[in-house]
Amino acid sequence: MIHTYLPTTMEPQKFSIAVDSDHKATEFRIFSLSSPHMRAFHLAWLSLFTCFFSTFSIPPLLPIIRQDLNLSPSDIGTAGIAAFAGSIISRLAMGPACDLFGPRLASATLSLATAPVLLSAAFISTPLQFILLRFFIGFSLANFVANQFWMSSMFSNCTVGLANGVAAGWANVGSGLTQLTMPIIFSILNTHFNLTPSLSWRAAFIVPAMFQAIMALMVLAYGQDLPDCNIKSIKNIKKPEKNPKADAFGVFLNGITNYRGWVLGLTYGFSFGVELTMDNIIAEYFYDRFGVNMETAGVIAASFGLANWVSRPMGGVVSDGLGRRFGMRGRLWGLWMVQTVAGVMCLWLGEVESVWGSIAVMCGFSFLVQAASGLTFGVVPFVSKRSMGVISGMTGSGGTVGAVVTQLLLFSGSTKFSTQTGISLMGVMMIISTLSLTTIYFPQWGGMLCGPSSQHQPYQLLV
Repeated sequence: MIHTYLPTTMEPQKFSIAVDSDHKATEFRIFSLSSPHMRAFHLAWLSLFTCFFSTFSIPPLLPIIRQDLNLSPSDIGTAGIAAFAGSIISRLAMGPACDLFGPRLASATLSLATAPVLLSAAFISTPLQFILLRFFIGFSLANFVANQFWMSSMFSNCTVGLANGVAAGWANVGSGLTQLTMPIIFSILNTHFNLTPSLSWRAAFIVPAMFQAIMALMVLAYGQDLPDCNIKSIKNIKKPEKNPKADAFGVFLNGITNYRGWVLGLTYGFSFGVELTMDNIIAEYFYDRFGVNMETAGVIAASFGLANWVSRPMGGVVSDGLGRRFGMRGRLWGLWMVQTVAGVMCLWLGEVESVWGSIAVMCGFSFLVQAASGLTFGVVPFVSKRSMGVISGMTGSGGTVGAVVTQLLLFSGSTKFSTQTGISLMGVMMIISTLSLTTIYFPQWGGMLCGPSSQHQPYQLLV
């Protein structure tokens, strides 16, 4: 369980940024490197950026990889599912790990453990090995939970939506940038270094693997879990009679029995989960349906992920703005409206038959679905202060579960649906799942359809 108080054994700190009584930042200086708040922000988003870059470095090279390894459409679909399935369990585990060990140590350990997996791409030769490669690389996406947990530990209620949105949004740009750069790296190795296509795509994965490992070491060297100290420092001064196992179980039980976490996991499954699915299929979709070359398909796919630079942060900004004006009800209504319209755009995307029309609709859809993800994590920090890591893990896991479900049902390679039909059906699933937000209710602040039932309380976190 995380405590934000200042340990009595430490001297009070002075911060270069405005803070609240818990020493959480009440302002967000995006171009600052001040320690510990803004330094944690930049370390968090860059670390997660490398994980997205690594996980989605494979799809843009699929036109070459599938020829080299003789992959069938079913193999490719299964590998896509495996990439997301690998992160489900790891995301669930990452929440309690952050609660117990802190986001700094949990994040860096996972990144260092998964970076060598990407290097093993040099040795795969069968479809099964390819599927296993994607499965284990997918584990690194659990760093998303640490990212959001870290921001919620460093930033106060008035800025946490913005901090979460920017940190995750900028990190998600990695899924778009890799679509653009991996074909270029392949081309350089193949053309200028005279490597064969088979050797070129294998050697290309050295770049994301090294990038991920370097950022993990930087997180360990320069990061700090809380405004005043690392979580280990707090644990060292805990009373000895406290049972850490019982405490950990209580934190976990408190989180998983909170129905709001399950609802947010469902809605996140059809915002971020849909985004992950699109990252997996969009380059191949334009390559196959409209006949563009691999480099052009990569550029188009990159535009989908690169929108995160502004879209997800904008979701956080909107959530904080609605929260200040309308309270929790504003945050919930904003999330419902944005994600529902995104679902309509997704449905429309599958119906467009021209390449330029598809690109235009895709850009609008990408902005809205990514903003919906930012709006979701504008709500998450208010669900439970005690089990914030567990709730973050549940919601984050919901994103990957949603990706697995949509990939399995609509894009597995063995279904009767065409890819464009699958995209439209995915939009329908988004619209329906988002209705579950109407069930979220906070006694202090109300829900979408009714006001608070108890006496008005300050806009603060639940226990």
